[in-house]
Amino acid sequence: MGLRTLYFNMNRLCEQIAVAKAEGTVIKWLDRLKKARLLILDDFGLQPITHPVKLLLLQILEDRYERAGTIIVSQLPVGRWHEYIAEPTIADAILDRLVPKAHKVELKGKSLRKRSDSLSS
Repeated sequence: MGLRTLYFNMNRLCEQIAVAKAEGTVIKWLDRLKKARLLILDDFGLQPITHPVKLLLLQILEDRYERAGTIIVSQLPVGRWHEYIAEPTIADAILDRLVPKAHKVELKGKSLRKRSDSLSS
C-alpha cells in the first residue's frame, strides 16, 4: 500500500536504542520512528528490558498515539505485560497508550514456521 513501515525484533530495538544513546542521536532516531505509518515490534516479552528501554518505549508509543499504527507481536498474554514491565507507573502508561484502542488477534494452531521449514526440505 506504499505505507512507510518499520519492523524491529525487540532484541534489535534494544540494540538500536543503545546505539542511538551512545551516538547521541536518540531524538533523531525517535523522529524516524514517529514518521513511519506502521511500526511492528516483534517478540515483545521474550527478554528483560532495562529501565531506559521502558522509558523510550513509552516515548515511542506516546509519539505514535492516535497518529500512526503500531503492531506488537508477543507470545506473552497482555494480562502479563504489567508484570513483565515490572514498574507499575511505566507499565500503566505504556498499556494506557495501547490497550484502549487495540485490536487483539490471537493466533491458534501449529506454527507456520514448522510447516514452511518442512516444505523447504
